[in-house]
Amino acid sequence: MIEQVELSIEDKKLTIQTGHLAKQAAGAVTLRLGDTVVLATACASDIPDEERDFFPLTVDYRERAYAAGKIPGGFFKREGRPSEREVLCSRLVDRPIRPLFPEGYLNEVQVLLEVLSSDQENDSDVLGIIAASAALSISDIPFYTPIAGVRVALVDGKYLVFPTFTELETNSMNIVVAGTKENINMVEGGCREISESEMIKALTFAHDWIKKIVALIDDLKSKCGKPKPEFSPPEIDKELEKTVTEMAIRTIKEANHTVDKNERQQKLDKLTEDILIQLEDKFPEKENTIKAILHHLEKNDMREMILKEHRRVDKRGYEDIRPIECQVGFLPRAHGSALFTRGQTQALVATTLGTKMDEQKIDDLLGESFKSYMLHYNFPPFATGETKPIRGISRREVGHGALAERAIEPIIPSEANFPYTIRIVSDILESNGSSSMATVCGGSLSRMHAGVPIKNPVAGIAMGLIKDGDKHAILTDILGIEDHLGDMDFKVAGTKEGITAFQMDVKISGIDIEIIKTALEQARKARLAVLDKMNQAIDKPRPELSPYAPRIIFMKIKVEKIGDVIGPGGKTIRSIIDQTGVKIDIEDDGTVLIASVDQKAGEAARKMVEKLVEEAEIGKVYTGVVRRTTPFGA
Repeated sequence: MIEQVELSIEDKKLTIQTGHLAKQAAGAVTLRLGDTVVLATACASDIPDEERDFFPLTVDYRERAYAAGKIPGGFFKREGRPSEREVLCSRLVDRPIRPLFPEGYLNEVQVLLEVLSSDQENDSDVLGIIAASAALSISDIPFYTPIAGVRVALVDGKYLVFPTFTELETNSMNIVVAGTKENINMVEGGCREISESEMIKALTFAHDWIKKIVALIDDLKSKCGKPKPEFSPPEIDKELEKTVTEMAIRTIKEANHTVDKNERQQKLDKLTEDILIQLEDKFPEKENTIKAILHHLEKNDMREMILKEHRRVDKRGYEDIRPIECQVGFLPRAHGSALFTRGQTQALVATTLGTKMDEQKIDDLLGESFKSYMLHYNFPPFATGETKPIRGISRREVGHGALAERAIEPIIPSEANFPYTIRIVSDILESNGSSSMATVCGGSLSRMHAGVPIKNPVAGIAMGLIKDGDKHAILTDILGIEDHLGDMDFKVAGTKEGITAFQMDVKISGIDIEIIKTALEQARKARLAVLDKMNQAIDKPRPELSPYAPRIIFMKIKVEKIGDVIGPGGKTIRSIIDQTGVKIDIEDDGTVLIASVDQKAGEAARKMVEKLVEEAEIGKVYTGVVRRTTPFGA
């Protein structure tokens, strides 16, 4: 039976329908806003995978080309591997729903999202959060607390919910917020140096809409939701738990007081190995259970140490930042480079300047576009002292790169003021938490070293949370272990003027606005401290570009003269390029860009173009070679 619920949003209607498509899935809904339609399905395996020590959830978001009336490019003319946008959208949906599954649930869950129709005005990414939540809520999968996600934009001083792409063209804030009817559990977005108070207003506005959409999902669930079995995690053998605790607790406490990450991990690894050997005969086939008990002991001890002793693993206070070292000009041939080190996290960041021909072409449901600013993040296994197979770019690398790119983008100069394609690459050489924020800091430094004319440098900081009932501690500049065993990872980036990007994920059901407000203020103080340290290395953009960077010369010619410069079949322009070694790009409006590392070669090419478009003046003497004569002249 088909069931449908609707909610009016400004002048649009949000519709969730089930019982029509994909009826064999445990839960399936179609969600529509405008003419954008998303299908979400949720399925789970019947048997838990007890060999795994993590919850096996997969979220896969895909955009069908037919949704926008297009045929895929390429030789095969069909959709291939997920695009960068599809990876980011998959992560956007995964992050808010993952913490709401019960602890200990190990059945494999697969949530698939397909964009079936796109009106190219209403973005489908945030609709995927709502659709996934609805599909899980009406299924028999133990997902008990519905969530919703909304996009909020600040346009001309007004907060808009589910803004169109047209409205987003002039935004000063563009964020996605997800949460339950009680709390917020995910935030992601970018803005143009806004204040913390404006951010809180936006989150409050977003949560009001989240409550309405969660109520809509609850309504659908009451009409057609399948009965959900009560899930109880498998009970742990009390004798085994007591034995492991007695054997391990002293070493765990000692490890949690060890400052160096590697030394700490070595102690824990040796402890695990020794206990597994000693208990192999008495408790056979209990390796995963023993590891789970040890992890639980480690987690509880660290959290207790922070909340009761007010002491962190590396002996810092709640608001202390790790030692920072900044160095620019680290790479002799790169156009701009920086080495940013914060504690045991290190990022080597390089900036490369290119021409318009180096722009990235993007062809998706929104049409064809070109991207002149890119940031790529690489996280090799040696950064954590590990060996792993390298199989292309991971989802995590794509996500961290996108966050850092978003943080720096608001202060990139306009194409009119700086007509270069900019590529920033961050190679993480060492990691113990907050490598994406190290990328933001290093990216800002390397860009200034490259001579990119920016108004303000950007820095980033990662905030953490340890929460137990009414007690909580907000931590500045979190370590990897504080992220892993804590309740929140809240990354905030910005300039001295305000916030440019942020990303918040939690491992609990959600947090309230007051905690977020405190975390933002604490992050602001830390950000300003990091900026002061960065300014000691370089406090303004280098006045001259690197001698290895291309110089771009602007020219303007008449549109009717473009053909004279290009020549028959491109013969003339190729001749100029061959003679001078420059790159030439001609726009339809007659703008000519000549790029060359050699300034003299660029000037020579400019003069050659000027001669081609020069118009003869009466009375002026010209020198030339007569090739042939004709009835009307020579």
